[in-house]
Amino acid sequence: MALTASTMLPLGTPLPLGAMQAGLTPVCGGPLQADALAGRPVLVLFICAHCPFVKHIEPELSRLGVDLADRVAIIAIASNSVLTHPQDGPEGMRAQAAAGGWTFPYLHDADQTVARAFGAACTPDLYLFDGDQRLVYRGQLDGSRPGNDQPLDGRDLRAAVAAVLAGEPVAAGQTPSIGCNIKWHPERQP
Repeated sequence: MALTASTMLPLGTPLPLGAMQAGLTPVCGGPLQADALAGRPVLVLFICAHCPFVKHIEPELSRLGVDLADRVAIIAIASNSVLTHPQDGPEGMRAQAAAGGWTFPYLHDADQTVARAFGAACTPDLYLFDGDQRLVYRGQLDGSRPGNDQPLDGRDLRAAVAAVLAGEPVAAGQTPSIGCNIKWHPERQP
């Protein structure tokens, strides 16, 4: 397991909605509906079914799904190559969402164009956009990691969401998310 940190996409970056609409296939929780995102904060989660860092935070993702359902659009995306990691494909995604009771859209980025548009590097990699669809937070859920005995409470992300919902600025000092690297498709041989 290689530890990889988020690339920390620059704050203020617009939500790459065009890439998302063109490059994502709905697996569960419904399709991406651009009109449902208008004027709402949007939380984008790059996750997968097999990563131990994602498995560690799944309970908090379930709590966030319930706590934020009416106030923030949550979209989960799996971008890992199913050529090298078939367990991260639609079947694994459906099982993961069912186990977590997730009702938010969980979408498959089969050609990895959406991960590239975000500069996503790891799972989990989290991005919060404000109601104007500008990036205001990219970083860790909280300081909890598998085996480090820190509480899994989502405090960093929850503080950013609370600021956005209150119309306040999000703290600029943000700690990168750390997890497994996104499993990119192997180079195609001619």
